[in-house]
Amino acid sequence: MWKPGTDFTTMRRFTHPLLRRLLGLSPQRVQGGLSPSKGPILSPKQLSLRQGCSARPELVNATDVVNYWQKVFETNGIPEAQESSEYIVSFVLGAKTFQSLNSKSLHTPLTAVQQEQIQQLSSKRLERMPVQYVIGEWDFQDLTLKMRPPVFIPRPETEDLVSLVVEEESRKCEKNSGLCFPVPVPHPVILEIGCGSGAIALSLLCKLPQSRVIAVDKEKAAVDLTKENAHRLQLQERMHIFHHDVSYSSAKQLLLWGPIDIIVSNPPYVFHEDMASLDAEILRYEDLDALDGGDDGMRVIKTILALAPSLLKDSGSVFLEVDPRHPNMVKNWLQTHPNLLLVLRAIHKDFCGKPRFLHIQKQSR
Repeated sequence: MWKPGTDFTTMRRFTHPLLRRLLGLSPQRVQGGLSPSKGPILSPKQLSLRQGCSARPELVNATDVVNYWQKVFETNGIPEAQESSEYIVSFVLGAKTFQSLNSKSLHTPLTAVQQEQIQQLSSKRLERMPVQYVIGEWDFQDLTLKMRPPVFIPRPETEDLVSLVVEEESRKCEKNSGLCFPVPVPHPVILEIGCGSGAIALSLLCKLPQSRVIAVDKEKAAVDLTKENAHRLQLQERMHIFHHDVSYSSAKQLLLWGPIDIIVSNPPYVFHEDMASLDAEILRYEDLDALDGGDDGMRVIKTILALAPSLLKDSGSVFLEVDPRHPNMVKNWLQTHPNLLLVLRAIHKDFCGKPRFLHIQKQSR
């Protein structure tokens, strides 16, 4: 999950190209003013520039159009102007990235229909709509997932959360293979709390072919999108998706395959006082309940940890993505709740070196 105040310029030095192209999440502010309800404030000159796109005869190929819309975005203070333009043009031309287009695609004159599509999508970006919503899809791990507002957009750092779960399961398999009398290959049952688009759940199903996943979200829009992505990827047979909030009254419904091996979640963890500083893209289009973690950012985290012992097998694990301020807070909270029999086993850092992921394990009685 994106954290307000994150320096994405610094992050670009440490991570893969996906983050460098993550649009609409940079903590840049619009120069020249932004109305929270009315969108970018355009001068008459800017408005003329925006409306004149399709009428300019020199815009005949992909490179020309990218350069043009980059200037329009820059004029209107849109973050990641070049990347926004490239992603939109690439999408209309049927490519993942602008760099993947061949020379013929770059220099072939665009049709009137293509230019109109580009203009329509670019107009949405001018309203500060994140490019993931503009083009209606985004890549996570090795999957292309459908995206639409207000369902939370998966961030690149959450891919590390998936990797940690996969590594833990691989470690268990290696340990098992070293036994004199190996037990049968396990079929881990994984519970994702707050599934959003299904990015974590579906990635785990792909990375762990023996696994089964239960995904739950309190928002119907998120549940519907997870179901749609699961069907597109033909993974629906190995998962159950529930539309309800997680509570003591609903916990038993999550045990349809027996006790859980792993609980994984990227819960709302932004401190409430930080919500107002989120970028326009987030405040205007994304589900803020998917980010707001309450006064201490731990409202949902505490609920997950309180329910975990009744859901997990002995030695089962909880993997959480949290704010860098949370590891010590979680450790102290667990120490004040010894009856839960949960221990903070490991703290993992993100690609900026900040403590961001927690591995918590249930102790045997």
